[in-house]
Amino acid sequence: GRVDIAVHSMKDVTVSLPDGLHIPVICERGDPHDAFVSSRYGELRELPAGAVVGTCSLRRQALLRYRFPELNVVNLRGNVNTRLQRLDDGDFDAIILAAAGLQRLEMTNRIRQSIPTGIMLPAVGQGAVGIECREDDINTGRLLQPLDHALSHARVAAERAANAHLGGGCHMPVAAFATIDDEQLQVRGMVGWPDGSEVLFAQVQGRLQQAERIGINLADDLLVQGAAAILQDTYGD
Repeated sequence: GRVDIAVHSMKDVTVSLPDGLHIPVICERGDPHDAFVSSRYGELRELPAGAVVGTCSLRRQALLRYRFPELNVVNLRGNVNTRLQRLDDGDFDAIILAAAGLQRLEMTNRIRQSIPTGIMLPAVGQGAVGIECREDDINTGRLLQPLDHALSHARVAAERAANAHLGGGCHMPVAAFATIDDEQLQVRGMVGWPDGSEVLFAQVQGRLQQAERIGINLADDLLVQGAAAILQDTYGD
């Protein structure tokens, strides 16, 4: 009870929350895209065969290896500044980071390309900020409510429902990205082997008011295609 609220990047929030806690507020979503960062190249498609691309995300690794098998995709860990320094030191030809993270750090100048979602489907909740509080703290929840952005909340709810139904997590090779057109909510998703040997895709849409059900339906489509085997093998590693 020493803290009343916690503010999270929804991309990094686990599927299940501790008992007694919830996230009643999703602020208006920021940029959900992945960012291509390079000192020498202007966009992902300009990279020559054998170019070294760094990312620690299994989702990004799977999609990069699947769509650009000629590239050398290498694991890259550390905070944003550490990763940028390794790029600047010449260890990598390019690295992939979340655009929203760079924008929040006022490093937008490092973004060479906002990668289209048709190439790099974003992580669940990417670009969104959520506020967590205790379920029994009615007063705090009421005070926070004006910060909630209903359309962003619906999008993130659908994405997280898909991830939960898959049994995935924030560090798994899973993507789910929801968009809204009028009263229709569309969710695109993927699950892939990190080595890029196979990537499964699905797309589902329905009424905005059924956001979580749409996410579950997306997960079911991916499970029918064999997503469970990929996720179980990744967990096993």
